[in-house]
Amino acid sequence: MPITAVVETNAYEAAMENFDLAADALELDNDVRSMIKYPERVLTVVLPVRMDNGRIHCFQGYRVQHSTSRGPAKGGIRYHPNVTLDEVKALATWMTWKCAVVNIPFGGGKGGVTCNPKEMSQVELERLTRRYASAILPLIGPAQDIPAPDVYTNSQVMAWIMDTYSMTKGFPIPGVVTGKPIALGGSLGRNEATGRGVFNTLESACEHLGIPIKGAKVVVQGFGNAGSIAAQLLDSNQAYVIAVSDSKGCIYNPDGLDIPKLMLYKDKTSSVVGFPASQTITPEQLLSLDCEILIPAALENAIHGDNAQSIHAKIIAEAANGPLTPEADRILEAKGVFIIPDILCNAGGVTVSYFEWVQDEQHLFWEAQDVYNRLERVMKTSFKDVLKIHLNRKVGMRTAANMLGISRVAEATKLRGLYP
Repeated sequence: MPITAVVETNAYEAAMENFDLAADALELDNDVRSMIKYPERVLTVVLPVRMDNGRIHCFQGYRVQHSTSRGPAKGGIRYHPNVTLDEVKALATWMTWKCAVVNIPFGGGKGGVTCNPKEMSQVELERLTRRYASAILPLIGPAQDIPAPDVYTNSQVMAWIMDTYSMTKGFPIPGVVTGKPIALGGSLGRNEATGRGVFNTLESACEHLGIPIKGAKVVVQGFGNAGSIAAQLLDSNQAYVIAVSDSKGCIYNPDGLDIPKLMLYKDKTSSVVGFPASQTITPEQLLSLDCEILIPAALENAIHGDNAQSIHAKIIAEAANGPLTPEADRILEAKGVFIIPDILCNAGGVTVSYFEWVQDEQHLFWEAQDVYNRLERVMKTSFKDVLKIHLNRKVGMRTAANMLGISRVAEATKLRGLYP
């Protein structure tokens, strides 16, 4: 049973709408606004791949660099049947503001291939990845554009991209991607970074709102990497994770699910469905459960105008990119729900990607606890920066985060000036 509702909302239009709201609040100069609003580069590629049956299938691929004003473009690559150019443009745009919110020296980029990796063999995925890496080769590099894992890509995919790029240069260049295997220059703590960042911002939000994490009821929509790690950390701090979902269905236990056992169960069965001591519920029921914390950790537009009214959470922590539409934002803010926006909440992944890139460039690697401590400082400092704008300017948390990110990009753009 799918976890995302079918809703006709264009992610790029939502990104542009949220940009305009923040730019208006900042009273941003029209010249600067037009310079930073739209992507700098958009590459569309056709990827012929020989499949295991001997036939050649042509896939569609994209790489978008939204901004390089503050540093190299940075952003993941996703393999998914629903990848579109507008989706990739939206994700690249959000990456720009995300990197600026946590104040790391990157701009925003994103990539994607329209495919169904669940129906492809490992050999087919390697051929596709190497073909895609070759096609976007002119854009990527450790000082230009640094890909990372995203939906249905992982450290192995990054290893193939790193190898393809390095082979064309004649020597190993680990800094061309992040999220690599540890053996190839990956960082300790990278795999759980997004989920840890979600937990760090939830700690700050709960402290601000006076809601104790101990005993809090939590619902997680999307039990992938980010959702499962956030659930595990909340569970270890004595919250009750009462419901979770994945692409195959939703499960519920009002007394709390055993998250460590559930993670092992999903590793074995590839789904949360059928987990002992749980009952099956619908995606609509999952979103409408009474809880303190709701973590949408699936795909964009999961919460929209048609289902936002049914939500009864006090805090929504956006572990996914763009899980709330602008209409859902307005409905939930009117209900008094505290939203931790995606460009703040899930920025732990790109923050530790930055740490990995720094380690690769220095050829000096850190202990896991060093990574965790640095990440927590970045996430909690960034939360305070956004909260300050939220309280002082009396705007929603999303607009506050966008204002912070956009203002930093605008400042860099103005300082650099116009060439030629």
